[in-house]
Amino acid sequence: MKTKKYYEIIKMKHENFYFEGALDHFNERIRIDYYLGNVSNLIERIEKLAKEYQYTKLIIKTRKEHLYSFLQKGYMIEALVKGYFQGSDAFFVTKYNSLDRRNSLYWSQGDDILEAVLKSDKLKEKIIPEGYHLRRADKKDAKKLANLYGQVFQVYPTPLNEAAYVEKTMDEDTIYWVYEKEGIIVSAASAEIDFAQRNAELTNCATLVEHRKHGLMKEIMKKLEQDLVSQSIYCSYTIARSLSYGMNAAFHQLGYMYTGRMTNNCYIYDKLEDMNIWVKDLSEIVS
Repeated sequence: MKTKKYYEIIKMKHENFYFEGALDHFNERIRIDYYLGNVSNLIERIEKLAKEYQYTKLIIKTRKEHLYSFLQKGYMIEALVKGYFQGSDAFFVTKYNSLDRRNSLYWSQGDDILEAVLKSDKLKEKIIPEGYHLRRADKKDAKKLANLYGQVFQVYPTPLNEAAYVEKTMDEDTIYWVYEKEGIIVSAASAEIDFAQRNAELTNCATLVEHRKHGLMKEIMKKLEQDLVSQSIYCSYTIARSLSYGMNAAFHQLGYMYTGRMTNNCYIYDKLEDMNIWVKDLSEIVS
């Protein structure tokens, strides 16, 4: 069995299909972000690859016109991201190679949290106390960011506790905004931009416990959105832990729409967790 450490990007060209995605060793899954060509042969090759690596989950981002081809092969729709493919919708279809991976132990709890979030009213804007400085991060902040993520997350799907990895993400079109206090980064989040498909995933949200009552994350999200709009990126989405009331509520209050839940999607904190998808059309916030 091959070494399982985080992930590697894969691009495969065959005579009648092409695809790009990730071999996600850490989370024991394969993810296909973009493909062209013969869907039937594509599915066959992806499933062969998943068995080779003994992955228990397959995720493919597909267009509406190919949806039935995947459903006929036993895939199911877990989420939708409107506008993902240069304005066209993407359906996140999945297949499982393990009963344990398919069945969530926390689905009902996630439903209860989602219900409470969707019923919640928009909170009044909080006034950020003096001493907090909001700014866009750069490579000089890589070590500080790695320290933050190392403190907040016991387990995370990517090695964000390593400064070299943080720098690598910046080279790969990920932008970070942070709140700093007394020279220490206390809250941060990022936007992973896909310029080819014109979308961005808001991710890597972390705030030190003692600073979580001030509404820092919502202000960071607003800055990330403004950054995206300035680059004509209007499809913004996020993947949030279904068991986190705070993160789901923050995106709901920012106008994001819930569009599905990914079962046992990734290892975070101390276990495999279900992840909720929230989507927003940023063109609607431009006056």
